[in-house]
Amino acid sequence: MTRNVAFAGPFALGTFSLAEAAPFPGLVVGDRALDLSTLGSPAGARTTRELLENWDEALTELRRLADAPRREDWLPLEELRVHPPVEPHQILQAGANYRKHVIELTLAHRLADDDRPEEVARAEAAAGVDRRAAEGEPYVFTGLHSSLAGAYDDLRLPDWSEQVDWELELCAVITKPAYRVRREEALAHVGAYTIANDVTARDAVFRDDLGRIGADWRPGKNLPGFTPLGPFLVPAEHIGAPEGLRLTLKLNGEVKQDDCAKDMIFDVAALVSYASQTTQLLPGDLLLTGSPAGNGIHWGRLLRDGDVMESTITGLGTQITRCAAERH
Repeated sequence: MTRNVAFAGPFALGTFSLAEAAPFPGLVVGDRALDLSTLGSPAGARTTRELLENWDEALTELRRLADAPRREDWLPLEELRVHPPVEPHQILQAGANYRKHVIELTLAHRLADDDRPEEVARAEAAAGVDRRAAEGEPYVFTGLHSSLAGAYDDLRLPDWSEQVDWELELCAVITKPAYRVRREEALAHVGAYTIANDVTARDAVFRDDLGRIGADWRPGKNLPGFTPLGPFLVPAEHIGAPEGLRLTLKLNGEVKQDDCAKDMIFDVAALVSYASQTTQLLPGDLLLTGSPAGNGIHWGRLLRDGDVMESTITGLGTQITRCAAERH
C-alpha cells in the first residue's frame, strides 16, 4: 500500500534511517528529507528531541531551511525507514475522553438486570458525561517507551490475546517544560502534534484477582509495538486549533473511527494543565489525548492476522499498520 506523506504546512520533522544505518532527525519537505544531524546548531541535532528542547530557536532555522532551494543531499522518503518521530522522556495517556465513546462504553457495560429502555439509559449516560466535563477531571495514566513503533511497522499480535483493539489518538508533543500551568497557558507548551494508535489487549486489562482495585493498563497497552507513532511531528503553528482535527481509522478499507477532536470531554489545553499539576512535563514528552468512538469492542470485531489499519488525522499524515500473528 502506498504511503501518504501529506501533512499541513510547508514542513514537518521525523526520525529516519537508511538501511541499517543509525537513525537521524530529518526535516521533511514534500517527499524528501534533510538529515539535520549533519548541520550546525540551532537546527543541527543528533535527535528530534534535541530540537524540541531548543524549539523556538530551532523552528526559526527550520523555516529558513524549508524555504531554501533543495540541495542534492535531500533524501527521497521512499528510500528511508520511518522510525517513531521522537524518543520521549515520558508518555502520558488520557482515557475515556471522547463523549460519544464514553456513552457507548457505558451502554455496553449495563448490568444484566438493567431494564431501562435504551433511550433512557443513553440519556442518563450522556448526562453523566456532561457532569464530568463540568465538575470532574481528566483521567491520565502513563505508558512505556518500549511500546513505541514506527508509523509503517507491523503490529505483532500476541498469541495469548484474542482481544487486541485499535485506539486512534491525537498526540500532543511538549516543547516547553510545564509544571502546574494554567489551562490558559497550556497550549504554549505544545509545539507539535503527531498520530498515535494506543493499541490495547483488552483481555489483559481487567484481572480477576484485583477485584475493585481496577484496571491494570501496563500489560494491556505496553507490549512491543503497541503504540505506533508518527509518521511526522507537525508544528502546532501549521495545525491551528486542535479541536478542529478529524480522526479517521480504516480497517481493511472500511471506516471504523471517524470523529473530530471537538468531541473530547477535556480538550488538549485542559489535559496538559491537568497532567502538569503533578508531573513535570519535559520537551519531547507525549500526551495522548484519548480515542473517539468506534473501537473494535464496539463493532464486535477485534484485530486479526493480516488486517491493515490506515490511521489518519487532519494535517498530520497517515499511519499504515499491518497486523501479523506472533509466531515462535
